[in-house]
Amino acid sequence: MSDERPFTVEEVASPAQPPRARVEDAAPAAGPSDRSRDYLEGFLKPAPPPAVGEVGGDLYEAVVDALKDIYDPEIPVNIYDLGLVYGVDVGEGGAVAVTMTLTTPNCPVAESMPGEVELRVGSVPGVSTAEVALVWDPPWDPQKMSDDAKLELGML
Repeated sequence: MSDERPFTVEEVASPAQPPRARVEDAAPAAGPSDRSRDYLEGFLKPAPPPAVGEVGGDLYEAVVDALKDIYDPEIPVNIYDLGLVYGVDVGEGGAVAVTMTLTTPNCPVAESMPGEVELRVGSVPGVSTAEVALVWDPPWDPQKMSDDAKLELGML
């Protein structure tokens, strides 16, 4: 018994293009819509001006949040709560300067960590330039950690 079925071959110059979906062709939503036609309006608006010299401004808080996303590779705590960041200065025009240290000068990420911090801070909306100063004085010690970090590491 053979399972052979006849088939046909059709030669075409090019396949027909499927129709493209258009917003205009969509059925209207049920009920009134309070959403404007351009729902991305304002998405690319300029960032608010930085608060010069003011701790707690929107840009300052955004930079601190970015620093809290960077973790020490050997200790499961972010560098801000670990006490490695000594200062965040927001200047005119969105220029940000971060003063930081590392747990030891022999830290395995001594060469890469400042660059990572600079990249992360520089990617915060509203930051025009980011500069990282790595300092060793005063030296880091565990007392510089936040209470959350100490709790995380079982030191409280």
